[in-house]
Amino acid sequence: MKTRTASGTLFKKANTLFPGGVNSPVRAFRSVGGDPLFIDSGKGALIRDADGNEYIDYCCSWGPLILGHADDEVLKAVYDTMQKGTSFGAPTRLENELAELIITNVPFIDKLRFVSSGTEAVMSAIRLARGYTGRTKILKFEGCYHGHADSLLVKAGSGLVTLGNSSSAGIPEAFVKETVSVSLDDENAVKDAFEQYSDIAAVIIEPVPANNGLLIQRKEFLQFLRKICSEKGAVLIFDEVISGFRLGFQGASGYYGIAPDLATYGKIIGGGFPVGAYGGKKEIKKYISPEGPVYQAGTLSGNPVAMRGGLAQLSRCLTPGFYEELEKKTSYLKNGIMSVAGKSGLSVSSIGSVFWLAFDASGPVASASQIDPGSMKKFGSLYHGLLEEGIYFGPSGYEVGFVSSAHTYEHFDRTIAGFERALKKMD
Repeated sequence: MKTRTASGTLFKKANTLFPGGVNSPVRAFRSVGGDPLFIDSGKGALIRDADGNEYIDYCCSWGPLILGHADDEVLKAVYDTMQKGTSFGAPTRLENELAELIITNVPFIDKLRFVSSGTEAVMSAIRLARGYTGRTKILKFEGCYHGHADSLLVKAGSGLVTLGNSSSAGIPEAFVKETVSVSLDDENAVKDAFEQYSDIAAVIIEPVPANNGLLIQRKEFLQFLRKICSEKGAVLIFDEVISGFRLGFQGASGYYGIAPDLATYGKIIGGGFPVGAYGGKKEIKKYISPEGPVYQAGTLSGNPVAMRGGLAQLSRCLTPGFYEELEKKTSYLKNGIMSVAGKSGLSVSSIGSVFWLAFDASGPVASASQIDPGSMKKFGSLYHGLLEEGIYFGPSGYEVGFVSSAHTYEHFDRTIAGFERALKKMD
């Protein structure tokens, strides 16, 4: 491993240009310490930083690069599209083609609306649920992240069922009062919330919570949410920005066999380009402008470059055996890491091609309260040891890792050996 002086110099300059030197907080390495890497290039499963150091990448741009970096077929498709223009602010054939590919293969989606990010997709789905039901409150779960929209940056209050508290400055108290936040995997808390508040428009959940550790939920709990939303007339929203097209082409909805009323998606549907979408039942979707009274718009919605990148990537995901092979690879990596973990307290959980490293976890972790904040110091130590071994993860112990089709068993064997050396250095 070479020095990281170029990254250090770039970060010093970045601090004069951006708050905290970054354009998204986790990139600043505050959770693990030290200066962030500035990435220069990526190909397949590998990335290179500004100093020329090479790493096996398990961040994959936080998940959407399911084919790896700079996939040749995606690049060619996007390049050919860009020769015709990069943005029109008008409909194109590519929007139809990508939407048809998704709708044809995801049975609970009747209609889609493309947007420019996962946050925008969730924000729009919430507004749609309120417009459809005529109600105002949203029920969310502690430990699930749904982007930085005001009404969703809310953490649980002091009671079992209570209106939440803002987890960010700049959010009016009036917005917070419209969000009810309860613990994951707690059916009684959800029942109590519906009894206490008659104006719940929607229940929103990551069916596979993966922004605060990997909090794998019981299928029975998700089925309960489906049932109570149907009984109470609330809209069930699955936030599949991470799990969508990751656990399978139908995401967690297909994995568990549970159809939400609305689902939100992120950058994976654009081959890594900035894009998002929200889709669902036609009787709900017809409330969106210009067909209905719920307004939502965007100049770059359905951008042709992102649409073509998504077509190239998602078409490959439909290859028979694609997801089965990814899950097989992930299990190989998971078992290999566990085989060298020794007495370090490190455990690895996974679902599909998503996995999570945790220290000192006693059994499966289903809620945020089960994560020991003190364990993050161990993760920080391991993180820097892995960087020295040429292995890159997202710089936070609360973030998950991803396996792409570009990862090979040779990459995994190198990774497992790197874990063994890095863990020994921690002893």
